[in-house]
Amino acid sequence: MSFYTSLNGLKNAQTDLGVIAHNIANAETTGFKKSDTQFADLVSGGPNTEPKMIRGIGATVVSMTQSFTLGPIEQTQRATDLAISGDGFFTLRGGETGKTVFTRNGAFEIDGQGFLQDGADNRVQMMAVDANGQPTNPGTTLDVFIPQQNAAGADLSGVTVQKDGRIRAAYADGTVDTIGRVALASFIAPTGLRQLGSSQWEASGTSGTASYGVPAVGRFGELQSGALERSNVDLAEEMVGLITAQRNFQANAKAIDTATQLSQTIINLRS
Repeated sequence: MSFYTSLNGLKNAQTDLGVIAHNIANAETTGFKKSDTQFADLVSGGPNTEPKMIRGIGATVVSMTQSFTLGPIEQTQRATDLAISGDGFFTLRGGETGKTVFTRNGAFEIDGQGFLQDGADNRVQMMAVDANGQPTNPGTTLDVFIPQQNAAGADLSGVTVQKDGRIRAAYADGTVDTIGRVALASFIAPTGLRQLGSSQWEASGTSGTASYGVPAVGRFGELQSGALERSNVDLAEEMVGLITAQRNFQANAKAIDTATQLSQTIINLRS
């Protein structure tokens, strides 16, 4: 039994090492959220087993839970780079696929058609607003589209995004038009979001469906234009975890070695 108990320990330590290595590898990935490995003990016993005779038989991996704590904010001075100072996710919709994904990576740019997107044809979503900047159809999102010319035929000269998510386009004739407000999404259980890579997630049955709102309202954080959220990986913490996982692996390997020696001794006694 000790062989299998220690073997489980080896596998668990290997899983922990893999998760930590993934965190360290993405220490410089914009919008990345680290994961932590959660374990639970295993016991062998039934309802009729004497409680004092129930034995432990090792551990198992329960989950690899993501931590959505805020990462450091880095200034970039690019108007279309956005960071969320608080809760919420940017909503992206594929220009061709129509697939909806969510991200904390606000490295956006305006493409040749005038859509604000992430460089992979995933278009940032916004809410249409009235003259006072209030959403006209809450919960409904549409692609952020920046007209290259206004109604008077003046060319676009710049785009700014305010803390409350208002997207304002300035034109060569001095006029400024409010395009809409950046839409943010929240979830009942964000740790249940399914990872897709590239600092993107999609909703799952565990996370629940997305609830949409605008920045600086209710639980949603403010936007910072000209900034990006860095990875929330703490390298010092990960290095400590790496050493601990390595020691766990070595200890379980030693336990297997000790069990092997005991078995060999018993075999030698009988021979």
